[in-house]
Amino acid sequence: MHIRTGDTFDPRVIALLDHHVATARAQTARGSAHALDLAGLRAPDVAFWTGWDGETLVATGALKTLSAVHGEVKSMHTLQTTRRRGFGGQMLSHIIAEGRARGLKRLSLETGSWDYFKPAHVLYRAHGFVDCGPFEGYAEDPNSLFLTLDLTSA
Repeated sequence: MHIRTGDTFDPRVIALLDHHVATARAQTARGSAHALDLAGLRAPDVAFWTGWDGETLVATGALKTLSAVHGEVKSMHTLQTTRRRGFGGQMLSHIIAEGRARGLKRLSLETGSWDYFKPAHVLYRAHGFVDCGPFEGYAEDPNSLFLTLDLTSA
């Protein structure tokens, strides 16, 4: 997979992101979906990447800067037909490496707590993320799972 800076004006990217947001909202209780829309991904505190297998867009991921030492993983999504091929893990590894390169000490994320999101839980935990409480304006929510990764450890 080739990872590059995401073009939020590319119709292929827009279509995959629209699918990601619609799916997340359909699988989450009302008021508990926190996926960024296109405007959110275009914000100056967000870095956004796309992953390509040849000419096929297969993954997206973003890093939102919360402070000088804390970032949030956002917009992790893999094309349904290409799941279980390692693309999500490659994107997450890229975001973790970017966080370290930017001098961040911690990455956190919020994802759904429902069964639909279990594969994401496995992916994040496999990369060292551990449970944590709500952060940066999130509230305790039984529909959310909060995870964090200490970037200062090896």
